[in-house]
Amino acid sequence: MATFKRFEEIEVWRSARDLTKQVYTLTNQSAFMRDRSLRDQLRRSSVSIMANIAEGFCRGGNREFVQFLAIAKGSVAESQCHLYVAVDQGYITQGQFQDTYRQLDRIAAALHSFMVYLQRSPIAGIKFKAAKSQIGKKAK
Repeated sequence: MATFKRFEEIEVWRSARDLTKQVYTLTNQSAFMRDRSLRDQLRRSSVSIMANIAEGFCRGGNREFVQFLAIAKGSVAESQCHLYVAVDQGYITQGQFQDTYRQLDRIAAALHSFMVYLQRSPIAGIKFKAAKSQIGKKAK
């Protein structure tokens, strides 16, 4: 796996961004607009997915990154839960529910795979890589 220089390069972050666009489109429908609480909760939980991926990446250590990916994965489940309320209340169609739910499932699977990869990686993270190179320079 290549080293990412920016969080925008991470495919699961891109997927989370697409999901957030979709959630905003769904929640802009007139029936959904009247339920501000649910609309805002669903929007916040979808934004939380992409925000936690970005924040974890910027921490520079794999252990912290995995922790933030786990939080993002929790936000996936929260978003799925909110979708049930939305479909039960008739704010979205069954088809919209299924499409969005499946997209969230794919994001959860990608987050899980990424977490496993990071946990197995022999490199502890970019901040440790930088610290190691500084130690090498001092020794010379």
